[in-house]
Amino acid sequence: MARMQCVVVGIFLLAGWAGSVSQAQSAAKTASKDVATVDGGIGSCSLELTVNTTDGKPVYGASVKVHIAYGFGGFHKLDLEAATNTDGKVNFTGLPNRVRRPPLEFDGSKDELVGTVNYDPSVQCRVKQVMVLDKPKPSQDQ
Repeated sequence: MARMQCVVVGIFLLAGWAGSVSQAQSAAKTASKDVATVDGGIGSCSLELTVNTTDGKPVYGASVKVHIAYGFGGFHKLDLEAATNTDGKVNFTGLPNRVRRPPLEFDGSKDELVGTVNYDPSVQCRVKQVMVLDKPKPSQDQ
């Protein structure tokens, strides 16, 4: 009888472990779909970027960076960086509506691919844009 109880308890423990593994796998899939949002905390403007390759495919894990100089004389500075999700999306919120030298330049990269998007929050405060990553052009400095 004790042996039967051990087997039954073992089956329940194994079923519970399998359930927690499948929950962890589904949580990981959901997390990769979540759009990374970086809040600069210095304004009410925002930029939603979708990062694609030249053939229109979303780029997962692309790094997107921006340097912001704002305030009187541009003395305040802020650097933000985020990575795209599986759909190639990333959000930047809390951006100022006026910057020192507009437009802001958002630079993206993934492996050997690079791209840039310009955004002027004083023209349009909340915007969605597409950034296309491509191989860098050869330098003309020769």
